[in-house]
Amino acid sequence: MSISVIIEASKGWFVMAMEYTEEQLNNFDKSTLIQLFLVQQSQLKDIDAKLQLLLEQVAVLNNNRYGRSSEKLDTENQICFMEVDGNIVYFNEAEAVDALAESEADDEKTQKPRSTKTKGRRAADIRNLPVVPVEHMLSEEELTAEFGKDGWYQLEDEIFRRYRFTPMKVEIEEHHVGVYKSKKDNHFKKAEHPGYLLRNSLVSPSLEAGIINAKYVNAVPLYRQEQDFQRMGVNIDRADMAHWTILCAERYLSILYDYLHKCLYDYHVIQADETPVRVTKEDRTEGDKHYMWVYRTGKMYADKQIVLYDYQPSRKADHPREFLKNFSGVCVTDGYQVYHTIEKERDDLKIAGCWAHARRRFDEAVKAQPKEKRKNTLAYMALKQIQAIYREENKLETMSPEERLRHRQLTVKPLVDAYFAWVKQNLMKVPAKSKTANGFTYSLNQEQYLRCFLEDGEVPMDNNAAEQSIRGFCIGKKNWVMIDTVAGAESSAIIYSIAETAKANSLKPYNYFEHLLAEIPKHMDDHDTGFCEDLLPWSDKLPAECRKQTDL
Repeated sequence: MSISVIIEASKGWFVMAMEYTEEQLNNFDKSTLIQLFLVQQSQLKDIDAKLQLLLEQVAVLNNNRYGRSSEKLDTENQICFMEVDGNIVYFNEAEAVDALAESEADDEKTQKPRSTKTKGRRAADIRNLPVVPVEHMLSEEELTAEFGKDGWYQLEDEIFRRYRFTPMKVEIEEHHVGVYKSKKDNHFKKAEHPGYLLRNSLVSPSLEAGIINAKYVNAVPLYRQEQDFQRMGVNIDRADMAHWTILCAERYLSILYDYLHKCLYDYHVIQADETPVRVTKEDRTEGDKHYMWVYRTGKMYADKQIVLYDYQPSRKADHPREFLKNFSGVCVTDGYQVYHTIEKERDDLKIAGCWAHARRRFDEAVKAQPKEKRKNTLAYMALKQIQAIYREENKLETMSPEERLRHRQLTVKPLVDAYFAWVKQNLMKVPAKSKTANGFTYSLNQEQYLRCFLEDGEVPMDNNAAEQSIRGFCIGKKNWVMIDTVAGAESSAIIYSIAETAKANSLKPYNYFEHLLAEIPKHMDDHDTGFCEDLLPWSDKLPAECRKQTDL
């Protein structure tokens, strides 16, 4: 006869059975039975912990697939902290949680106020658009029939406005170039005329700018552009469009790209990020990824912004090492180790961390919890503390770097000190493999990089600007899925760089590309690239139509 000692985990999802004979049980002394019970309890806790981790992983995956991507947290609640021994600042969890509960209960009762219309907005919207007068007048005969001869006089016109939209159209420019010959010495002279963009090709700066703007700004793949042209009765093949785009990028736009690359080195702070991309006709083993890296000027530089993409076949440290070899200053990144490796090799390069990445892990942990339990989790407390740091940092946005640094030391640094002290205090209170533990570990491993912004007023506290700059590429690749060749990937990096740089500097990408493709070919015989200074997005020499009109 045997007796089963059964341990059931929560909800009956796991069952463990241990078989003992009656004789074995009778021979066990009291201490052995107690040990057996403790072992079983330990196993039960271990199973329950694994179950909770599994449930959390499922919740995170479901949220990533079906949930909202926003990481926004309410901003009404103020976190509390206190000073201990005049040194270490800790967040007062009890007071904070109570305050959160009361504040959020009030928030649920309040409704969002109804937005009101801004007076004069319509006039502001159309202020910079060209006006085409359209007259509707009565003829002399109609007026005489209505009022009699000389029986009327004209009042002020009634005026109403409507948008006029002109759909895209394609025309053929037929250039007639005057050719002249001397009667005396037989020499020839041609009239001045625009140079060829691509010899023996029908492509023009306006057409190529339209193709580039559609694909790299509006994320319209070439095959859909081909369909649009066909519906207009124009036969422009996608293969021709791809060929034109690659050649224009290699011959012309790459010149400005290299010039911008040199200009990037003049900045003290830059930001970097990377994203995978598929290149189909490259001979690589299955599973290997290609990458599009992005480097941009720091968020604090509101004027003269530069965004550069760099295509590379891998994610190795060699690529940022080469791209940044002539840069000295601070580079803001996520926690990717290759940047830290490069920093150790050099004395003139410093890496700063990203608080948005530290925050993201806690946001995932909170979303994995049922709504009624979220406010009582350590992940939620971590989010509120990081939110308090952001709140103080956002108040310094309009300050000069020197003022910002001084205020950071006074108001932001105590909150950062408190956060890390709190993390170290609570690290052992969460399961080792949970999202919350992952967030704690990430913060502690990145502490020296996350603190970097406290030492320099030009350094932002996150890498969001770089992520936003690479977003256009990520949206585009969802539509065109992959890049066909390496040449296409390299030309895409050049074009995306100029498009994102144009948008960052409030230019109209289409007009800017058209201007570049008209001007750069004129300088192909120049011995230097000094002419690029007049083509930079912030140059006073750019035509007015390249600039996006902003509200004054």
